[in-house]
Amino acid sequence: MSCRYYEGVTIGTAITMTLTILRYPDPRLAMPCAPVTRFDGELKSFADQLYDAMRAAPGVGITAAHVGHALRLVILDLPDLGGRRDYANPRITWSSHDTISHEEGSVSMPGAIDTVVRPREITIEYTDLNGKPQTERMQGFAAVCMQHEIDQLDGVFWLQRLSRLRRDRVVKKWLKTS
Repeated sequence: MSCRYYEGVTIGTAITMTLTILRYPDPRLAMPCAPVTRFDGELKSFADQLYDAMRAAPGVGITAAHVGHALRLVILDLPDLGGRRDYANPRITWSSHDTISHEEGSVSMPGAIDTVVRPREITIEYTDLNGKPQTERMQGFAAVCMQHEIDQLDGVFWLQRLSRLRRDRVVKKWLKTS
């Protein structure tokens, strides 16, 4: 298996490589991620493997951090976006004052959910997997998902968006069932 480095992050490229999703409370889920700096076939292969891991979980969004690679890469698969979308180095450049409440969970904490309040609409800047800068406006569920995944890239696990009481309740229930 060959490997390349993306700002100190090693990514294996074996086609048969199976990615393992980290489980909460793995400390790697709290690590901020490094930017993607190389846009090549190896990155695209890793994105495909990440997508496969997300689908198997199952989930609608995943980051490289969820599989232990501290790299700013997000994969979303939502009908609102027309299916699979890949985002390198996404960042929010604008968010609405209007909010939306939505149940959230994580592929790293299967079965655990609770309601999180976030801006209803956002604008992001990101780089596609070909290295081309992009801007995109998102609203509703797509905006919620992207904010959730960008939080993960910043080392903020979704539970941190809950009050301490709600967070403790979710964790206690999840630990009993997992």
